[in-house]
Amino acid sequence: MDPREAAARLLRDLRTGGEGLTAREARRRLEVHGPNELPHHKARQWPAALLRQFTHPLALLLWIAAVLAWIAGTRELALAIVAVIVLNAALAFWQEEQAEQAVEALGEYLPQHSQVRRDGRAQSVLAAEVVPGDVLLVSEGDRVPADARLLSGAVEIDASALTGESSPVERAADFPDTAQRPLDSSPLLIFSGTVCTGGSAEAVVHATGRHTELGRIAALSARVRLAESPLERQVRRVAWLIAAVATGVAVAFLPLGVLAGLTWTQAFLFAIGLLVANVPEGLLPTITLALAAGVRGMARRGALVKRLSAVETLGSTEVICTDKTGTLTRNAMRVVEARDGSGVQATPRAEFAAALARCTTADERTESGDPMELALLNFAHSVGVRLDAETRDAQRARLFRFDPHLKRMTTVDPADGGFVAHVKGAPEEVLARCTSALPARGAAQILTNGLRAALVDVVNDMADRGLRVLAVANRSCTVVPADRGAAESGLCLLGLVGLIDPPRPEVAAAVEACHSAGIRVHVVTGDNGRTAAAIARQVGIGADHVVEGTALDAMPEADLDKVLTSGQEIVFCRAAPESKLRIADALHHCRQVVAMTGDGVNDAPALRRADLGVAMGASGTDVAREAATIVLTDDNFATIVSGIEEGRRVYDNVRKFILYIFAHAVPEVLPFLLFALSGGAIPLPLTVLQILAIDLGTETLPALALGRERAEPGLMDQPPRQRAESVVTRRLLLRAWGIMGVASGILVLIGFFAVLLAEGWWPGSDVAANPDLQHAYQQATTVTFLGIVFCQLGTAFASRTQYAALRDIGLTTNKLLLGGCVFELLFAAAIVYLPPLQTVFGTAPPPAWAFALMLPFPVFVWAVDEFYRGRGRAHAAARTQGPEMSTLPSRYR
Repeated sequence: MDPREAAARLLRDLRTGGEGLTAREARRRLEVHGPNELPHHKARQWPAALLRQFTHPLALLLWIAAVLAWIAGTRELALAIVAVIVLNAALAFWQEEQAEQAVEALGEYLPQHSQVRRDGRAQSVLAAEVVPGDVLLVSEGDRVPADARLLSGAVEIDASALTGESSPVERAADFPDTAQRPLDSSPLLIFSGTVCTGGSAEAVVHATGRHTELGRIAALSARVRLAESPLERQVRRVAWLIAAVATGVAVAFLPLGVLAGLTWTQAFLFAIGLLVANVPEGLLPTITLALAAGVRGMARRGALVKRLSAVETLGSTEVICTDKTGTLTRNAMRVVEARDGSGVQATPRAEFAAALARCTTADERTESGDPMELALLNFAHSVGVRLDAETRDAQRARLFRFDPHLKRMTTVDPADGGFVAHVKGAPEEVLARCTSALPARGAAQILTNGLRAALVDVVNDMADRGLRVLAVANRSCTVVPADRGAAESGLCLLGLVGLIDPPRPEVAAAVEACHSAGIRVHVVTGDNGRTAAAIARQVGIGADHVVEGTALDAMPEADLDKVLTSGQEIVFCRAAPESKLRIADALHHCRQVVAMTGDGVNDAPALRRADLGVAMGASGTDVAREAATIVLTDDNFATIVSGIEEGRRVYDNVRKFILYIFAHAVPEVLPFLLFALSGGAIPLPLTVLQILAIDLGTETLPALALGRERAEPGLMDQPPRQRAESVVTRRLLLRAWGIMGVASGILVLIGFFAVLLAEGWWPGSDVAANPDLQHAYQQATTVTFLGIVFCQLGTAFASRTQYAALRDIGLTTNKLLLGGCVFELLFAAAIVYLPPLQTVFGTAPPPAWAFALMLPFPVFVWAVDEFYRGRGRAHAAARTQGPEMSTLPSRYR
């Protein structure tokens, strides 16, 4: 069944008539065809979704730590670890629930009630109960509930949410149509989700629910699976790395402990201690809270982030596919150039200005209507012609509304002794119907082939400069033309007008920042290719290649991949919904992290498919906002670039606190190894409870503060990270375990032995059997605990930079870190000096001289790492003939 066939035949095929269905037949068809609703996602089973948050790899490690803490007899701390797991699971679950509403939002485009004719009379029914064969009664302000074919009347339809076209389109039952036109462009059809902005008509429904055009787009969105973010993949790898290291160390300790003289029971208990020491209990909440802080930072910059991991994904973005209108530009058109009928730039004649004022439907006084027409009215007013909308509409004899396929609009207005048809539209369409041209001075002249060619060159020149060009013409009539063809023939060209939607002033700098950061920018728009390319070049986008929508549709996959990986910046114009989705898929296939902007229903599938769907908050539809992971409240391209910088900063900061947390594994593990390898001749320098106090207490706030560290100099001068690059690099492990970890381990053991030896202890002495050594042993383990805390201060400040010197970012610029260090010292002091906590953690106040010994620990740990980073800076400067951060190799990021 073709909905564009003759109305009588379509009514016969649908087994209905002009009087509509009977109520009984409508109920039967509702059972057959189902409700007029869009396809929905299968409802998520929230218990299963919540359970997944408790089985995340890092969460599993925390469960192991809790179980081991319970086995070790520290039930209070085991419960504390469980509380951390529960809080993180609840936060992650809530974030996911907010991000899965795209297809449901499409349903908001269906009205609750619709007017139909049943049993021969008009009545209101639920939109969900509209069925094929129903006769709709559509009038101004109605939202169309289903796909239908007009039977009588004419309406003006706002289809922007479905097609992306900003201008309303006219649909009428008597318009001619051809099979060559796309179905959604037929002047006879109206579609579900569109809005009637004028006129009235009757239409017969031929498709409902999932069978409508809107349902087809909803099905595309439903099939597209949300991509896993790079950080989510990296955290999973880190979790398995930690698990492998922790398990390997614990298993290796069992035979070593037995060979050293321990019983299998003792070796197993201390293997548990080693495993607990290697599990970073604070890593998962620190990552979650760091990303949450990034979300708040993005909100302050004008972007609302719906998934925590989206902040980091922005930081790894390699390609941005952006719209033009409203994103690169201000979405505020104005006339910047006018030419007469011969193509010469000149002040418009009265006839030209009158045509601009007459051939519009916008209202300058209320600023309502198409932005382009408002710009034309403002221009006509500036040259002395002003006509209020009420007078204009009252005097108008005939209106042929703008047709996006004919690309022109015509009004017939009164003139001296007759009428004048005023026509405006695309130059190629209007020029083809002109036989004469009116210069700025003198009488009209014949439009010769030479003059036509010259005018075409003028139009191309204006378009190449980013102007939207309109041709304006008229013709005198003694009577009102009978049809559009008669009104739009034998025209006299009055002139050309060039409008511009100026680029946002901040976009050029944002594009330059993208290029410095190694990010390519493609423009994907429904606009004309010449205009889009010109605007792109004005803001610094290369626009090396322009691909029309029809050419893109015909392009093989291999050719599209080649274009997208050529290193060029492409302008894709006249892009259909499937085309945008295809571009996103191709970029995924090429293993590139892509951010794609959009604002309409037609953009929803591509927004869901991209690594980052970025919706327009001010001008976008609810569908686009729900499908996206980020919503720009200001519709500004520069906000995307700010988000990229924020994402890079967050990712760098994740590395910083991972470095900080990993650095403490060595001083926590060394005491156990020393105890095991000595066969018990050296008592255990650190207890499991003290390890948990470090991991869950003293370590947490400084790690969180590192997650709020400012961006390092040159952050946006580095290329995007590769997908394969791990958050944990060899250089990070070298700094954490080989430099700061080893330095900290040696320092804390020096403190431990110093206290024991000062009290007369020698290797092999039984500290449990000798009452004089029991207190000294408690003091010695306390010094080990405090030594790690003091070393944490040094690792915290060393971890603030990946490469730069501490002086480059300032010693006191991170106030949160200073506060976290103060809390760390106070918390450690409470454990050491408060009697209830002394009992729990087995601590005792150390002698005063031990504090003097530990005071240089932070400076020493920081200095060792600073020496390593300084050598790296010196080598980089030698290779690049300069110390600028912008020239640093990517491995130092």
